[in-house]
Amino acid sequence: MQNLFLQFLKSLGEDPSREGLKKTPERWEKAMQFLTSGYNKSLEETVNSALFPADTQGMVLIKNIDFSSLCEHHILPFTGKVHVAYFPGKHVIGISKIPRIIELFARRLQTQERLGQQVCTALDKVLKPKGVGVVIEASHFCMQMRGVEKVGSSVVTQHYSGKLESDSALRQEFLSTLSLSRRSEIE
Repeated sequence: MQNLFLQFLKSLGEDPSREGLKKTPERWEKAMQFLTSGYNKSLEETVNSALFPADTQGMVLIKNIDFSSLCEHHILPFTGKVHVAYFPGKHVIGISKIPRIIELFARRLQTQERLGQQVCTALDKVLKPKGVGVVIEASHFCMQMRGVEKVGSSVVTQHYSGKLESDSALRQEFLSTLSLSRRSEIE
């Protein structure tokens, strides 16, 4: 990877031997290995054995989970927040596992749409809940730094399964809870 990046620097007209760039190929390789480390992990390894008997039927909501990923189209970052809700079946999951599942898929070359669907599908697979909802709000550097150059724009995607997909009242409750919490954060 370092040799490829060295050639890239040369193709830009840069001098890779200048002081500021001498170690850049090595740093870039380490950064790319970290930013794409999700390819080296599995869902089972991430969840481990963090499923516990459910003693609730109510919605479990974890909001404002920060994430960063690389867009597969330009290899530029997109960052934002993920909000996840589920209605337990027989199990609940350790709450730290949901951000870890998000990171598992975010640490791959991605699209926001696929990331949300992968998180929704993964939670369905490991939890077998009565329903899952995933909302992602993100800013994309490919829209901010190139192309249309619209700083401050964001993209919102929604993914649902089970009760949250079929029951519009429950889906609205989920979205209202997110909306109410945002209003209280602003006030």
